[in-house]
Amino acid sequence: MKIEAGGAVRIKICGMTNTEDAVAAAELGADAVGFVFAPSPRQVSAEKAREIIMALPPLIQTVGVFVDEDPEKVTSIAAFCHLDLLQFHGKESPAYCRRFGQRVIKAVRVQNQNGLEGCSQYSGVVAALLLDTYVSGRPGGTGLTFDWNLALEAKTYGRIILAGGLNPDNVAAAISAVKPYAVDASSGLEQKPGVKDHEKMARFIQAVRVTVRGVLE
Repeated sequence: MKIEAGGAVRIKICGMTNTEDAVAAAELGADAVGFVFAPSPRQVSAEKAREIIMALPPLIQTVGVFVDEDPEKVTSIAAFCHLDLLQFHGKESPAYCRRFGQRVIKAVRVQNQNGLEGCSQYSGVVAALLLDTYVSGRPGGTGLTFDWNLALEAKTYGRIILAGGLNPDNVAAAISAVKPYAVDASSGLEQKPGVKDHEKMARFIQAVRVTVRGVLE
């Protein structure tokens, strides 16, 4: 089994709320940063997200996270903030995901085998499936992992972004087990909700890079 995407595992760090953290993530080597527009301890306004995005260095992907939001509002925020990708964490259907003229990531909350039901309907519709841990009443940011064997099964349906409780201490094992297209972390890299720990971000990114080199060798 090979690492996807020609030997690279992309890194997304989500839940950005301030310029200092987002710029640090980019400079440390993250490929993408995420902004939560849904109710959350990490929620940001469109105005704040735009301010942060305009301060980022070039070639960093920006991702907007929404939960069952009105499509017109999503489109408006995406244009205002210059978002590169949209990430949907609610019950958005394939038809909903097709409404937007840009790439979409669909989050799937995984609890057990049943959590993978329905993934096939997004094949060819979204750019990737993001697998997060199912916790009742919480669309994301739980800080909990799930059975990574289920992530292996989900790769049948397309590119996989592995999320759910990833941190500097377990991301190497996650990559070795799943070999995903990308990894995504948020709460596992924080001092407190919405505030990143730069040392944890550095360790996380370094762990990803070292692990990928080891798998390829």
